[in-house]
Amino acid sequence: MIAPGKAWPKMTGREEFRFLADLVLRRSTGDDTIVALQDQHSGTTRFANSQVTQNVDSRRGTLTVTVAFDGRRGTASTTDFTAGALQNVVDRAERTAKLSPKDPEYLPPPEGRSFPHRATARPETVAAGPARRLEYANEAIGQCRIENLQTAGIVSSSLSSVGIAAGNGLFAFEERTDARFSLTVQAGDATGWSAAAHRSLDHLRIQERTLVAIGKAKRSGELRELPPGRYSVILEPAAVAGLLTWVLWTLDAKSHDKGTSPFAGKLGRAVFDKRLTLQNLPDHSDLFGVGFTSEGLPSEMSTWVEQGILKQLAYDRFTARNHGVKTIPTMEAPCLSATRPSVPRIQDLVKQADRAILVTNFWYVRTVNPADLTLTGMTRDGTFLVEDGQIVAAVKNFRFHESPLRAFNQLEAWTEPAEAVTSETGKLLVPAMLIRDFNFSSVTKF
Repeated sequence: MIAPGKAWPKMTGREEFRFLADLVLRRSTGDDTIVALQDQHSGTTRFANSQVTQNVDSRRGTLTVTVAFDGRRGTASTTDFTAGALQNVVDRAERTAKLSPKDPEYLPPPEGRSFPHRATARPETVAAGPARRLEYANEAIGQCRIENLQTAGIVSSSLSSVGIAAGNGLFAFEERTDARFSLTVQAGDATGWSAAAHRSLDHLRIQERTLVAIGKAKRSGELRELPPGRYSVILEPAAVAGLLTWVLWTLDAKSHDKGTSPFAGKLGRAVFDKRLTLQNLPDHSDLFGVGFTSEGLPSEMSTWVEQGILKQLAYDRFTARNHGVKTIPTMEAPCLSATRPSVPRIQDLVKQADRAILVTNFWYVRTVNPADLTLTGMTRDGTFLVEDGQIVAAVKNFRFHESPLRAFNQLEAWTEPAEAVTSETGKLLVPAMLIRDFNFSSVTKF
């Protein structure tokens, strides 16, 4: 934190990082040396009980040095970028490496190369500070006060300088911005929720998101209790993302090779409905694509599931080498899409349903059976009964036991991919889905 009245230090730029990296690399005696930069200026405005409770900015810059001797690695970090501190962090990393056991999977850093240049920083987010975030927070609070509803949430913005360099010529640097908004609106015991994330603070659509959350809360006032069982469900994008995230987390090649993955033996085979395709789209303006990964590898467009067929696994560099994989796919900008025809909006999915449960979001999702990726979790922030193409009642929340590998094969209708942001998923683009035969195992107490 910076003391009041003191000027913010300038963010670390490309040439400054190159200078710092060169200082470290010249001082290191290791076989391999990697220097990583994470310099972030971030701010968060929090509100609760329909009033602002916190509006702070913080700044933290960290250099992390990794040194290797004959496959033995040591890592040390510092927030002090002076020459003496850099020498100290190199010494600590070298001492740690010499005391560490040899890593049988150690690989030297990737060779230097050119990286994709992407619009990872937006000037309006860079310029935003406490006053702009406060303005947006008060916009949401004011809209809820008009409706005599309580609300809580956050508005945040950040600028990061991210870099990686190595003694073999690897050098990458990028500035990245991140802006986020989420709020929960409370009407008695009922809640409504919405969230957004974007490179640009001005693309958060505060009023629109607030009105969505208000509508959910007001509609959830009188709850009907339905029995557990298998229902057709309309999953909004956040709920779809809550399931899909577990798919992304379990696509690693190591567990696939060991046979412990739910995808073991399924590479090149159907895992989703044949109309579904999962891609990494780092150039998409609504996703958080980057030019390079934390390992110094380029981030590129890749297709993971194509028309239901599993095409890719997630590799670390050692496993990729053993498999002969030369281009390692990344998944920082995931997009799940379905072939047309699709419907434009969630309301159109509602109109198609004879009887279904509309789910806004899932929370506390956990694994029950890793072998087939059966998950459990609860609905929240707006769960509704749909009959004859209309929402007829709010219902008590359900607990579910279901696998996304089964659910994504029970697809009946879908929308175009839309933004999905939750506390566990980050940001994805996914369609809302009408899915048949979804298993709700019990009813919650709220």
